[in-house]
Amino acid sequence: MSLNKLIHQCADNNQKAQEEIYRLYAGKLFALSLKYSRSKQEAEDNLQDGFITIFKKVKQFKYKGSFEGWMKRIVINTALQKYREKNVLNLINEENISEEVSVEVAEEEVSLDYLLNLIQGLPNQYRLVFNLYILDGYSHKEVAKTLGISEGTSKSNLSRARNILKRKIEHDQQESDQYKASE
Repeated sequence: MSLNKLIHQCADNNQKAQEEIYRLYAGKLFALSLKYSRSKQEAEDNLQDGFITIFKKVKQFKYKGSFEGWMKRIVINTALQKYREKNVLNLINEENISEEVSVEVAEEEVSLDYLLNLIQGLPNQYRLVFNLYILDGYSHKEVAKTLGISEGTSKSNLSRARNILKRKIEHDQQESDQYKASE
């Protein structure tokens, strides 16, 4: 069955079509949800709520761009909305940032799971900006609009997130090197 036909059937509240869409996209959307969540449980909750919204709003999909991209936006917005509702999202407002520090680590030295755990450990305001800008390719203007902050604050929060990640990676690598040296 074609994706367009599945989308049309979902718009008609066809449970089989909804199950098929869920089966096709749950894995990718869960990975995305995990980036915006503090835990696996929170990611599962955000994914579930995201799919509820997707199925409620599927009639609004205009067949412009990809359906997957449309669903990703909903999952991201679902997670961000939960932070706004809990008033957990206290973004640091710093208009001037002199330069951005990049996290430069050899790819073979850092596993994806390790990096994801570090990102999940960032304070909310930094994690959300980092994810939107670095992992999901939003511009600072789009990040600012999505989170209700200024572009300068987006740049500042990204810089601080990078600094925190860099320090944690360097610290962990030093500890690992010390452990290896003591063996």
